[in-house]
Amino acid sequence: MDTLNRFLFDNHPIRGEISRLEDTYQAILDNHDYPIAVQKLLGELLVVTSLLTATLKFEGDIAVQLQGDGSLTLAVVNGNNQQQLRGVARINGEIADDATLKEMVGNGYIVITITPKNGERYQGIVGLEKDTLIGCIENYFMQSEQLPTRLFVKTGVHNNKPIAAGILLQVLPNDENTEESFAHLSTLTETITGNELFQLPADEILYRLYNQEQVRLFETHQITFKCICSRQRCENSLMTLSAEEIDEILNEEGGKIDMHCDYCGKHYLFDAIDIAELKNKQHTNYH
Repeated sequence: MDTLNRFLFDNHPIRGEISRLEDTYQAILDNHDYPIAVQKLLGELLVVTSLLTATLKFEGDIAVQLQGDGSLTLAVVNGNNQQQLRGVARINGEIADDATLKEMVGNGYIVITITPKNGERYQGIVGLEKDTLIGCIENYFMQSEQLPTRLFVKTGVHNNKPIAAGILLQVLPNDENTEESFAHLSTLTETITGNELFQLPADEILYRLYNQEQVRLFETHQITFKCICSRQRCENSLMTLSAEEIDEILNEEGGKIDMHCDYCGKHYLFDAIDIAELKNKQHTNYH
């Protein structure tokens, strides 16, 4: 089971989260032949989004998106307050297994979009001023949120499956004189290894890192892969096209329109009969 745990220090104004993902990570890699460097980056992006989603105090969605002019033109992970995640990457060119972030993305930026169920959407943009995704996200928090934040993320293989895991530390809002405490806890957290993150339960990780501190561990939340694609969404999309455009696509595709979801790999097929039924339904709704 993929899990997220929140924790809080009683003797420091700092909170934290631990996230570990196997099945969700595998689901995002399924149906795609991503280069090794892109697989690793998606794992990091998945953990980052999970940890950021856990900071939401309301119902809503968050998207963490990388865009650039390099061979990796797009990498995005979407999540919500229920820890349901999905992600995809788009590639146009060769990417070496050991490619760095900037070698993959080129001139680019990170867009973090927060969409509350009730309320206004917020979007923050930060340039790729650091060498790693984690460094860029930490930079975003300092620029946009003005909250000291550290992320410790590992990717690898566990039980012959890809795995990604990480820890977030963040100073609580409106607390001052936290610099020494934050530096101390960050130094302790830097000692975490990939194997410890991949294999140990949250309470044991916290004990190994902070056994001299007073730490409260909260209930475990499950993380799942969830795609929001559906045949209805495809139908709605098709109905935004003119009859001429749909007929042209049908002719070009040999009488069937195949709508493919990049996130989960599902295919939704529409033939001429399906299209005629959609047009009739649309006509009925209008009259």
